[in-house]
Amino acid sequence: MTNTLTSSIVQHADNAKAMVVLAHGAGADKSHAFMTKIADGLVANSISVCRFNFPYMDKRNDDGKKRPPDRMPKLLPCLAEQINALDTDLPLFIGGKSMGSRVGAILTSNEAVEQGLPEDITLTKVIKGTFCLGYPFHAIGKADKVRLSPVTNRSSDLLIVQGDRDKLGDKNEISGYSLPKHAIVKYLADGDHDLKPRVKSGFTHEQHIAAAIDHIVEYIDQRR
Repeated sequence: MTNTLTSSIVQHADNAKAMVVLAHGAGADKSHAFMTKIADGLVANSISVCRFNFPYMDKRNDDGKKRPPDRMPKLLPCLAEQINALDTDLPLFIGGKSMGSRVGAILTSNEAVEQGLPEDITLTKVIKGTFCLGYPFHAIGKADKVRLSPVTNRSSDLLIVQGDRDKLGDKNEISGYSLPKHAIVKYLADGDHDLKPRVKSGFTHEQHIAAAIDHIVEYIDQRR
């Protein structure tokens, strides 16, 4: 069953064992095919999912004008408010695609306030875990400006599912970061930033999306 709320789509799984709040990337909204496939796959594994749009994306959809993403002082409280508004007693996890994953990683790190979360906004629910689909370790062409602190400066673990040729952080680059043990990285062979492999790899995008879902389900099952 799917309920549509203000700026949110909540898919309730049968016999749900957990709830995921899933945040979109910078250029595609909550209803993008990638987001929908991940959400549907989790629901099929008895995990309910809440998808939502950040405010800039709602404005973009309303008037058709392209806008850059808001900065963290707007993104972080939006995610926190979505989490706090959920009416659920299920074990709660947060995840996202690219930019959305970075917002989630910051929110559950030790530096959410330093990165822009207002001090008067606190999470009223316990977050059991955080996962990232294509974490943007750096902007394209700016490998010298690495966004490592949300991954390293945290007390809880973090799952990262990454295409091994992702232009925002490929396997060779990530291997050189000396990440702590709480950063669990699962690579998908020949995957790009959308986890999509080339035809010559012998893998398909559907296979990699299914593998990503399997990694998330395993992560949730071990922590709920």
